[in-house]
Amino acid sequence: MWIKNLKLVLPQETLPRGSICLEDGRISAIVEGDAPNALDGRGLTAIPGLIDMHGDMLERELQPHPGSRFPIELALYELDKRLVGSGITTAYASISFIEGWGSRDPQEGLEIIQSIHCYRERLLCDLKVHARFEVTTPRSAPILQEGVANDEIHLVSLMDHSPGQGQFRDLEHYVEYYSKWMRGYDESEAQIRARAQHLLEAPRAWHIAREVAWVALTKGIALASHDDDTREKVDLMGSLGASISEFPVTLEAAQEAKRRGMGVVMGAPNAYRGSSHSGNLSALEGIQAGVVDGLASDYHPASLLQSVFKLEREGVLSLPQAVALATQNIAWMCGLGDRGRLVEGLRADLVLVEEGPCPRVRATFVAGQAVYSDGTLG
Repeated sequence: MWIKNLKLVLPQETLPRGSICLEDGRISAIVEGDAPNALDGRGLTAIPGLIDMHGDMLERELQPHPGSRFPIELALYELDKRLVGSGITTAYASISFIEGWGSRDPQEGLEIIQSIHCYRERLLCDLKVHARFEVTTPRSAPILQEGVANDEIHLVSLMDHSPGQGQFRDLEHYVEYYSKWMRGYDESEAQIRARAQHLLEAPRAWHIAREVAWVALTKGIALASHDDDTREKVDLMGSLGASISEFPVTLEAAQEAKRRGMGVVMGAPNAYRGSSHSGNLSALEGIQAGVVDGLASDYHPASLLQSVFKLEREGVLSLPQAVALATQNIAWMCGLGDRGRLVEGLRADLVLVEEGPCPRVRATFVAGQAVYSDGTLG
């Protein structure tokens, strides 16, 4: 199938008017100008399908409100529609392995992962699993390692959400954040403060994290650190084999990760809003400093596309550079060599966008198949 009359965002340049051919799930040809007998792209902008390596949205679909639990099948199908409608063609569902209020038993985390694999062939988006190992919850390690060994996990991150470091370098910030976040659960501020104090004193199972990292790396799975705040933390994560620094909370940590050759990923909502919701490093500051390689949706799928075009619109990056933050750079970090660029021979994941102050996805293709369309193409 040929689609003509498109503005094509290629890896190094933008082709103002061109045509692209999708055949057998691949991009078989890209030409300048209009191809004959082609579907009219109506001047839309064609970019590679967005790749989201960290999205917490499945957790929200499963339990959108305290005490309201929905079936995994319903949650997956509803999230799937949101993803492709936002131009995301490959997504990593982040599954937490952490104990405490508002969370689940680690065994249930594995059951969710297994359920994803039961349904993923029926989904429109290529949905993968990002398992989050919390170093204060060491008993989840065997469960997570089982998922890795069974090829049910595609990305692993090592996390420490306890106060006193990382995202919550200040204990009061931790208490304030979770007092707002956990409204609706039977948890008072005093109980949150007590839990924070317990986490401050709890040992970090870095020796077990090393075992988790080793299992992931021997399976060829990328390993990410999370909320790095100091050079020392980055050094520790690098020594464990992490090749990605997710959401560093200081410029110092981002610069150190970059110096070590790690991919640096920041939140797309942060980039779009121009600041972190938790008062940490601004993604825009990191991009302008040249230390950010990629963006992830974190908690808001639509922000991935919106931030990409906003960066170009405000003159921060060229359009190919901005698009790369959510496509080819993420593909490189996650070992996905078959997608992320509009290049002949690669997988035909394609998004057609109407540019403007609030860009709109008009059509999405996954492996050459139209999985979303609002009727613009006719």
